[in-house]
Amino acid sequence: MAGTIVAMGGISWEDEERRPLEDYWLGLTSAERPRVLVVPTAIADAAEPTLNLVTQLHDRAVVSHLPFFPWPPSDLRQLALGQDAIYVSGGNTANALAIWRVHGFDTILREAWEAGVVLAGWSAGMICWFEAGVTDSFGPQLEGMRDGLGFLPGSACPHYDGEGERRPVYTRLVRDGFSPGLAADDCVALRFDGTALAEVVSSRDGSRAYRVTPDGEEPLEPRLLSA
Repeated sequence: MAGTIVAMGGISWEDEERRPLEDYWLGLTSAERPRVLVVPTAIADAAEPTLNLVTQLHDRAVVSHLPFFPWPPSDLRQLALGQDAIYVSGGNTANALAIWRVHGFDTILREAWEAGVVLAGWSAGMICWFEAGVTDSFGPQLEGMRDGLGFLPGSACPHYDGEGERRPVYTRLVRDGFSPGLAADDCVALRFDGTALAEVVSSRDGSRAYRVTPDGEEPLEPRLLSA
């Protein structure tokens, strides 16, 4: 049976809003000091933000990162399957998916998920797990992308309250035939057990998620995480 995915609409770099979300998905591993693999492909393995992600988790986890430039490690499958959690950054979703597929990491991610490794991520690391999503991967304009990993059914949209065009673009796309799905405000996480939505949580009061269909939005009130 497939394991857990935590899809976050966006993270705040403020400690009091970021850490509760990190503690939430780290706690789903059931490990006292979980092994976490940070995957910054969507930001092209950029050194400074990758170091920030690793450093933020270092006091609570055994953290490493997966580079794809100039090439991935030879033990890619062993590395991924040896983790308690895999954490995907934001950035360019389409570029990350293309690179993963070239190197077979998409297949490895599915194997890790089915083996019980917790998959987590925000923005690009939210929508990559779905069949489809709303992305700025192709330019500053937002577009519908229909070739996600497909671990989760339907579509997803991050930054629902954080970027002004997200809501109107997503609702229009869905009205026009794009796959219905889920939207998440910044600081909101959707937890899936297998492919079923199990819980919505937030580290910011007033933020929420939505189920979006051609008929409109259905708000999904989250459980507020304590700082």
